[in-house]
Formats: sequence, structure tokens, C-alpha cells
Amino acid sequence: MAGVILRNVCKTFGDVTISKDINLDIEDGEFVVFVGPSGCGKSTLLRMIAGLEDITSGELLIGEQRMNEVPPAERGVGMVFQSYALYPHLSVADNMSFGLKLAGASKTEIQQRVQQAADILQLGALLDRQPKALSGGQRQRVAIGRTLVGEPNVFLLDEPLSNLDAALRVQMRIELARLHKRLGCTMIYVTHDQIEAMTLAHKIVVLDGGLVSQVGKPLALYHYPANRFVAGFLGSPKMNFLPVTVLAAESARVQVEIAGQTSLWLPVDGTSVSAGDQMTLGIRPEHLLDAAASPHQLHGTILVAEQLGNETQIHLQLAGQEHPLVYRHHDVAVVRDGTALTIGLPAERCHLFHADGRACQRLHPEPGV
Repeated sequence: MAGVILRNVCKTFGDVTISKDINLDIEDGEFVVFVGPSGCGKSTLLRMIAGLEDITSGELLIGEQRMNEVPPAERGVGMVFQSYALYPHLSVADNMSFGLKLAGASKTEIQQRVQQAADILQLGALLDRQPKALSGGQRQRVAIGRTLVGEPNVFLLDEPLSNLDAALRVQMRIELARLHKRLGCTMIYVTHDQIEAMTLAHKIVVLDGGLVSQVGKPLALYHYPANRFVAGFLGSPKMNFLPVTVLAAESARVQVEIAGQTSLWLPVDGTSVSAGDQMTLGIRPEHLLDAAASPHQLHGTILVAEQLGNETQIHLQLAGQEHPLVYRHHDVAVVRDGTALTIGLPAERCHLFHADGRACQRLHPEPGV
């Protein structure tokens, strides 16, 4: 097992910079998820760790050994790709053992490793089948098993669940979490799916335009985002944003006005805020309340109500606001499109962002963080 360290790592293709001064410390045994929108550089960063892309500048260490010039096969890493990339004419056992055979491993060792991986991944009854006789989830487990038999120090997984349907993705997320607990190895996982990031990671690395936007535990990033990008990326439905004007600022609270709605004091760090500043208030859909539950209220007209059974997502056009707001009601809500609705705005659950996107530190403690 081994940790991974990146120091000032950059990657350029001609005049285009993909990764910019990446500094990360991934501890031995951690499950770390790189997350971000398409084109943010997360897969390129993973491929640099694997040795499939050269590092333009900076330093990569695995287990305290510099790896910049070390060939991929000698880095002690194993990679699971988005595509299963299984040989269609070979059995599951032969697919899993192919790399060991090329490396010259003995027949006894190959059998032991394949059987051990099959037991871990519940593939024992499928070893004689060919890929065409397997489901998508089973094929992905074979691809993971092929990497597992190599006994890598670091597992690298590049969007391994993106080709599966919704139900299989949930099942495979659970299996990956159990696999990590059983092996205790370092895993680095790339995805654009923030649900995968929140449910699997010990630590999330949010990437934006080749830069690390924030690093931390899932709930810490969810409740205390460092900037508006992270706040908007993590969460589904995403955080609501409302333009506000600062009326007054103190060291531990800021008073803001939402045009056409209400004014309220927010429990945030106000040391870098001044009266008259144009800022953005953020509130997650699930943190909005019934009107009677808060002294601060928002008034609007229902555009669409999405009935999901366990909850209702109400899209509300607020008076005096340009963009609709999403209210997540935790039950069935009997409402009609086009009717008026008033909801409560809890000051302690609000976020406040500067014009450049920086967040004011929230001073309200959140459970589990």
C-alpha cells in the first residue's frame, strides 16, 4: 500500500494548460474522488498518476518515491477504465489472468490470485463464462478483478460506472465501498457524478478549469463550500442563488436585502464585507421551510411541481427575481402550477458569496461535520 503526493504538477498540450499547479496529499488507504465538470482535467490528472501522460512540470511521489520518469508498469498502480476493455474470446478467468501471464507468473500463483479476486468480487460461478454472457455490472467487476489480481499499491478508477444504468450504478457503488473496506488500499476515483463522490469518498477533490477548487470531506464541502462553484456543483438539485445587497456588516453577522422579498441577518464572517456590497445568497432546496417555520419569507408563483413520491420539487418564480428557485418539500405537496406560494428562509442555513465567488465563512455548526 502507498500514499500519493503531487507537488506543483502541471500538464500542457501545446499552448493549452490542462492542469495548473496541482498540490495534493493522498494518504495511504484513503478513498479519494476527483470530481468536476467535463473538461476540468480530472482524467488527465489520473492518467499522469498512472504514467499514461507525461508530467509537464512538478513532482509525483507514490510511497515517497519519485515517479515522474518511472514506467507505468513499475509504479505499483492498477487502473480500471471507463470501458470494460475485456477480450471477447476469453473467459472471465483468462481475462483476469491475462496480465499475470504476460508478466511470467507461475500457473499456481495465477490460479490463487484469480480465485482470491473472484471470491472478493463474487465472480466464482462466472469464471468459465465469456463477456457476452455477462451483465454490465458483472463485466465491470471482471475489469476490477483484472486490476485486483495485479495486487497494486494504488487503485485508479476512471469513471467506471458511467456505462451502467441507474440501478446498477447504485449496486456497484455499494460493492466498491465494500471492496475498499476489505482491501484497505489507496483508491483514486474519477467521476463527474457528485452523488458518487459524496457516497464513496473519504476526501473529495473538486476540480474547476484545471485548478483544485476545494479539498475536504464530503459533508464539509457540502455544508461549507469555499466558493460558489463548489456550492453549485455539489448537491442535486443544486443550490439556489439570489442576488442581495449588504445593509450592514459586523464581525459575526451580515445583514442583507433580497430585492422585492425580505431582509435578514446571516450568521457569517462579516470582516471582509461592507455595506452596499452586491453579493449572492445561497440556499439549498432542502433547507427551505414551510412559511410558518421561519420569520423570513419568500413569495412567488409556482411554475412546475415535480412529484417524486417521497418528495416534491417545486420550481418557484419569486417576485422581483430573474431566476426561479427550487424548493424541496419532503413529502407529497398538493399544489397547482400558477398559484401563489410563500416559503420560509432560515438564516442559519444560508450561504453568502462575494462578487468573485469566494464564500464568507458560515458560523452555524452543521451535524456530522
